[in-house]
Amino acid sequence: MTIAIIGAGAIGSAIARKLAHNGIDAVIANSRGADSLKALTDELGPHIKAVGVQEAAKADIVFLAVNWGRVGAALAGLGPWEGRILIDANNAVEVPSYKAVDLGGRASSDVVADLAPGARVVKAFNHLAASVLDAEPTANGGRRVLFLAGPDADAKKTVGELIGKLGFAPVDLGGVDAGRLIQFPGPLAILNLVKVD
Repeated sequence: MTIAIIGAGAIGSAIARKLAHNGIDAVIANSRGADSLKALTDELGPHIKAVGVQEAAKADIVFLAVNWGRVGAALAGLGPWEGRILIDANNAVEVPSYKAVDLGGRASSDVVADLAPGARVVKAFNHLAASVLDAEPTANGGRRVLFLAGPDADAKKTVGELIGKLGFAPVDLGGVDAGRLIQFPGPLAILNLVKVD
């Protein structure tokens, strides 16, 4: 499966590092263009290539890791998704205040799904701080937990397998509504747990 990351901030870069360090090929894109990512791709080596957003969106698995205020613009014109997996690695917060955005009681992944019709959206990679996500996934005799949630069981299985390949312990919370537990300010947001096997 091909993998892409849209967004090269702290979370997107941490995901790219994890993929590269595990020998997994991926592409990364941002709104400023591939040339702006040269320092990052030079750092990460041959497994991570910079491309344009349109090309990144064609991957089988696409991480969306942009500030919430840019989600709509980042997804504009990228369809049709045709069942490809879109990992919502965002938190609905205003930057830099980190005040939660009022989504009218909806899960943020539900909003993302509306902006990317046809995508199989999985909420994941958003509940750990970037520095923790970037750190070694093993700790205290176990593996750091990465929660995931979404309505499509097959998509979650695929994302869970990728989480495992990166050295983390995947924990499936359930459907799209369960994603509210890990989106800021949910009770599992920023919670750094370790699963001991």
